[in-house]
Amino acid sequence: MSAIFLLLILAALGIFMLSIYTTQRTIANQDVRGVLAYQAAKAGIEAATFAILTPENAAVVNTIFNGCTAGMAVPTFGGALSGFNVTVDCQLTTQTEGENTIRVYQITSTGSSGTAPSSDFVERQISASISTCRVGLTGLATDPPC
Repeated sequence: MSAIFLLLILAALGIFMLSIYTTQRTIANQDVRGVLAYQAAKAGIEAATFAILTPENAAVVNTIFNGCTAGMAVPTFGGALSGFNVTVDCQLTTQTEGENTIRVYQITSTGSSGTAPSSDFVERQISASISTCRVGLTGLATDPPC
């Protein structure tokens, strides 16, 4: 009788240890997926920053980057990030200070994978601000920076 009791206790202990192992593996997998979602969101910020600053740095004084909208285009990702979706939203605020035009781009990037109610869903969001300054209407390349 005591052998059966001992066998039942050991079986229960084994099932308990197996459930702990399964839970720990699920949490570790979600942690890795969270890091990948963060990297996807970071890549969205970097792609938007490049898209904004390339024409801003190369264009004439009065040119504005026109792609700052909700749902900015971002490149598709491969490798470890291939299953992740990235959405980038951008808002532009323009201020005039003296003869200088200051543009502030507020970028929000969201990296996600899976569907919201399921246990495999993961999402990370990052925000960044980029500001540029342009010399007034008569500004030339030789004018001092803002």
